[in-house]
Amino acid sequence: MTSQVSSPAERADEADGADEALVGEQRGPAAGAETGPKEVRRLDRVIIRFAGDSGDGMQLTGDRFTSETASFGNDLSTLPNFPAEIRAPAGTLPGVSSFQLHFADHDILTPGDAPDVLVAMNPAALKANLADVPHGGEIIVNTDEFAKRAMAKVGYTTSPLDDGTLDAYRVHPVPLTTLTVEALKDFGLTRKEAERSKNMFALGLLSWMYHRPTEGTEKFLRTKFAKKPHIAEANITAYRAGWNFGETTEDFAVSYEVAPATSAFPTGTYRNISGNLALSYGLIAAARQSELPLYLGSYPITPASDILHELSRHKNFGIRTFQAEDEIAGIGAALGAAFGGSLAVTTTSGPGVALKSEAIGLAVSLELPLLIVDIQRGGPSTGLPTKTEQADLLQAMYGRNGEAPVPVVAPMTPGDCFDAAVEAARIALAYRTPVFLLSDGYLANGSEPWRVPETETLPDLRVQFATGPNHTEADGTEVFWPYKRDPETLARPWAVPGTPGLEHRIGGIEKQDGTGNISYDPANHEHMVRTRQAKIDNIRVPDLEVDDPDGATTLVLGWGSTYGPITAAVRRLRAEGVPIAQAHLRHLNPFPANLGTLLAHYRRVIVPEMNLGQLSALLRAKYLVDTHSHTQVNGMPFKAAQLATALKEAIHD
Repeated sequence: MTSQVSSPAERADEADGADEALVGEQRGPAAGAETGPKEVRRLDRVIIRFAGDSGDGMQLTGDRFTSETASFGNDLSTLPNFPAEIRAPAGTLPGVSSFQLHFADHDILTPGDAPDVLVAMNPAALKANLADVPHGGEIIVNTDEFAKRAMAKVGYTTSPLDDGTLDAYRVHPVPLTTLTVEALKDFGLTRKEAERSKNMFALGLLSWMYHRPTEGTEKFLRTKFAKKPHIAEANITAYRAGWNFGETTEDFAVSYEVAPATSAFPTGTYRNISGNLALSYGLIAAARQSELPLYLGSYPITPASDILHELSRHKNFGIRTFQAEDEIAGIGAALGAAFGGSLAVTTTSGPGVALKSEAIGLAVSLELPLLIVDIQRGGPSTGLPTKTEQADLLQAMYGRNGEAPVPVVAPMTPGDCFDAAVEAARIALAYRTPVFLLSDGYLANGSEPWRVPETETLPDLRVQFATGPNHTEADGTEVFWPYKRDPETLARPWAVPGTPGLEHRIGGIEKQDGTGNISYDPANHEHMVRTRQAKIDNIRVPDLEVDDPDGATTLVLGWGSTYGPITAAVRRLRAEGVPIAQAHLRHLNPFPANLGTLLAHYRRVIVPEMNLGQLSALLRAKYLVDTHSHTQVNGMPFKAAQLATALKEAIHD
């Protein structure tokens, strides 16, 4: 959803007025309930985690709470956490699904280290997440699910609700299932059907606790179940029942307000956006700015499939999507589309990149624009399909036979996936090369407020196709040379098949420079290899900017999705008086031209990565810098507090 954001001063006035209206009054579905006003406390930030079985609708619940929070004007960051199993046994630890949301009245960068509030729909959800909740945190427990058999499934021999396990927390025992079934008794549903709406009851309760708007969720439910209006109204009724329960029960004596983030956003039109959605929109924008049809050749794979799903909805923009029978067919079709004059894309994750490697090498040899979108996940092999990692960097750099250099671009945040996609398309089209776009599961599924860009700010990506001869032979004959290069970019001409007189050979066998004829000449091969490398090395990318307000001697250098945790950790250290500089790489091949000079300027360079030190190894090899590598490969993003501690220890080592 989109919302128009007024100036900070106007929004502050609006927020203050809203606060006065909300304190001590009925605020929504509970209007008319005969209760006295409850205490309202103001907070600057909250972290909520919804957790339950993979069939409990936790992702939908979190997504709806996020959408309402975005429309309210808070800054936010989310962390969906999916089970790796397609359908793990109900009530087991492998089947727990969770959604964490951090929202605030100021600029935030991460989904938070630990939840202030945990909503646990069953014993498995409680056990899987309890260790993350700090003492004193609030836990809302669905007591109906704490039967002896359900608890035994996860190793509870006694009930954690009664044996003192939760004494350090503020526990709210709520019979969510019973209350939902009772609220829906007039709908003629079976008990099993009614129980499915308990996530909406929980959503209504949390919406009351934190003063979230309700209209958007009710509209969403009516739209989602438009063909089943009876089910739509049942879910809305459960949602309202949860709200009213919070308003009337004595167990929840306090509700909370988190004001809009009046200073976090410049004036503009905003929407909540996930990384995969932003990346999809970036690809569409690149196609429009280049005036080329966009062709996606893809095979579904977690966590990249959402891009295929989204792009398939936009045929009206000249988007064509092809769900191939396997990864190799997907990139083969995309490469054929590139040869035919389209902005070609293939999407995948690490295992798919391995299968596509030969075709990527072919794209390098053919020197055609192609975007390879790798949404990284935990590996090796199938690894952790639903968890995040940054371990495909060396694969993107070197995972092909022969000398086959490919530019690499990596986004920093979910919203930045849009800009990174446009930038990757710019490089591919201008330099006639395949380009790797390295996102990851954390960015792909996470979300944040995103300012919708004005179309006039987008770059002009239009290209000129070859239309006729470009070379004159010694005898005066005009011919077309498919490998006659632009002197500035070293890009070869892009000749659309079927253009009279521009017929030329394609394939993976080495070509003669200029003519494109097959060549086995050793000197020509060395010339072509070095030329292809020079083309990548000479790609113009912006200089790296460093945030160094204090003249620090230590630089923290990151790439990709570590931007949020690194920035949050750096802020903590600076607040403690620790001088520390920060920089973040978007372009990983080629590196920014000033990177070597910047690295040499600092006495200590720390590189946090969600791998075993891949960027650090590249920096050591290229710049002979003794980098300090801080790594993590547990399938989850860095926590800001832990990273801040690690940085402080590295500084004083």
